Amino acid sequence: MKKTIRVLCVGAGHMGTSHARAYHALDGFEICGIVTRSPESRAKLNQDLGSAYPEFSDYELALAQTKPDAVSISTYPDTHAAYAIAAMDAGADVFIEKPLAETVAEAEEIVAKATESGRKLVIGYILRHHPSWVRFIEIAQTLGKPLVMRMNLNQQSSGANWKTHKNLMSSISPIVDCGVHYVDVMCQMTRSKPIRVSGIGARLTDELPEGKINYGHLQVTFEDGSVGWYEAGWGPMMSETAFFVKDVVGPKGCVTISAKDAAGEGASADVDSHSKTQALRLHHSDLDGEGNFTKEDDWITTEDEPDHDGLCHREQEYFLNAILNDLDLTDHMADAINSMRIVAAADESFRTGKTVELS
Repeated sequence: MKKTIRVLCVGAGHMGTSHARAYHALDGFEICGIVTRSPESRAKLNQDLGSAYPEFSDYELALAQTKPDAVSISTYPDTHAAYAIAAMDAGADVFIEKPLAETVAEAEEIVAKATESGRKLVIGYILRHHPSWVRFIEIAQTLGKPLVMRMNLNQQSSGANWKTHKNLMSSISPIVDCGVHYVDVMCQMTRSKPIRVSGIGARLTDELPEGKINYGHLQVTFEDGSVGWYEAGWGPMMSETAFFVKDVVGPKGCVTISAKDAAGEGASADVDSHSKTQALRLHHSDLDGEGNFTKEDDWITTEDEPDHDGLCHREQEYFLNAILNDLDLTDHMADAINSMRIVAAADESFRTGKTVELS
């Protein structure tokens, strides 16, 4: 008889809600509690699920009372290390939203605890479970070396979204929070060691704590000669023009995510649009004797891709499989630390004005 995993859901924001929906729907999971600071958020999530799961405001109390098999952490990054380590100390496996932690040292501490305790640790890199992004990476790997990888995700936010962004930025910058996704994609494309990182940043509002920024840009160089850049900015001042760029160039051509819906008016604030691809455009660089292209561009349609909740469902299926079938997550955890090192180096570069060499 297949074991049912009792999971404690911590956090009920956009990601926490989507993950809770997946646990609620999957036969292999049973939610044993919901933890948030806000009673309204807990009540809203229970209402959304049509359930009456036990509600808690105190994480340590919830952990002690529910004794979960697994803990799902979808809180701000400044709580990730303490929550994950407490969960593993209590004998629970852990799913944790990206970024893995607030600092590289904390990320390494979490991974060390998982390795030492034998607990499963899955990090929420949602694009790894997106069939269109998997195909995007596979095609990029056919373009030869070196690769030039160009990516951004700027978000024009207001109202509740701007409030959420400000809360996040009191803990972590956009280039770190979102950047780990896209440098993880770059690392998968090159499968080469990152060796050098530069970063710039700007503070475009006085609504943030002193020293915090809401715009950043990183450049990373890999051992195989590949290079990549990533740009991220949040706030009411951000432009809706060219906020979504996902493009990879190699000697043999280029592949581009051509997401028309992701470029529409107000789309940058729509989280569901951030992972949409709709179509991949593959360009071939082959020329004939007269210098003309020998092939037309290929269009790969991806309109049947899953929505945001569907992707979270796939993530939790992976988490369930990791627990039930004892998957080896060594590479998964190492990749999470690798992407953390790159974005942290970009933040350091911005603050020191110097390029950071990665050992």
